[in-house]
Amino acid sequence: MLLRLVHFGVTNAFALLRLLSTSDRDRIVETLALRHQITDWSANWVQSGCGSRRPTERSSPCC
Repeated sequence: MLLRLVHFGVTNAFALLRLLSTSDRDRIVETLALRHQITDWSANWVQSGCGSRRPTERSSPCC
C-alpha cells in the first residue's frame, strides 16, 4: 500500500509540474481531474477500513 501511495504522489507531482506550461482552461480541467482522483482514492481508502480512527473496529486488515 505504501508503494501505491508513493506512486500516486509522484504521478500527481509530475502532473502539477506539467500544468505550469498550459493555458488557464487546461489547468482548470486538469485540476478538476486531479481532485477527482484524490477524492476517489480517499473514498477507497476509507471504504477498505484503512481510514478508520480506531483499529479495533476494522473488519479486515489494512490493505
